[in-house]
Amino acid sequence: MKRLFDILVSLLVLILFLPVGILISMAIICESRGGVFYRQIRVGKNGKLFRLWKFRTMRVNADKLGKLTVGMRDSRITKVGYFIRKSKLDEFPQFINVFLGQMSVVGPRPEVQEYVDLYTLEQREVLTVKPGITDYASLEYFTENELLGKSENPRETYIQEIMPAKIELNKKYIANPTLGQDIKIMWLTFLKMVK
Repeated sequence: MKRLFDILVSLLVLILFLPVGILISMAIICESRGGVFYRQIRVGKNGKLFRLWKFRTMRVNADKLGKLTVGMRDSRITKVGYFIRKSKLDEFPQFINVFLGQMSVVGPRPEVQEYVDLYTLEQREVLTVKPGITDYASLEYFTENELLGKSENPRETYIQEIMPAKIELNKKYIANPTLGQDIKIMWLTFLKMVK
């Protein structure tokens, strides 16, 4: 049932979002050299690696300077990138991942291997389900980049404070993964984006 829901929602979103996606793509191309999309290796269900799709918001090869984005003051972010990050529009290509079956609409956000390697055995429970575009942790840490931007050591803040708190919220979702809960999280995410 969840897979069918994911296919229908992702297909609908991709079709409806296409005109906006074309405009965003043109803006990205006009502002900086490089491709429209950024594809990063993330860890999925049962530790399986996959390429996560996003609109490119940074200059080419910016990820070589670090995987965490430290707020909107991060000099690697382009002007167009600033807008699409702020509005969370950079996340929409992930519906391709959902359609392909690598992700769900709702589920724990997929991490990079570097941080998954730091998980305790108990924390690895979040890898027993498909990762998602949104979840309780995404709602709670909607402005995560800004929090990291205020930290003197963003990586340490993420590993010691934010990541464990997000995993606890992920576990809350895993304990009761119903269609009703998915719809509720999707609605709350939509409201956050509109605000």
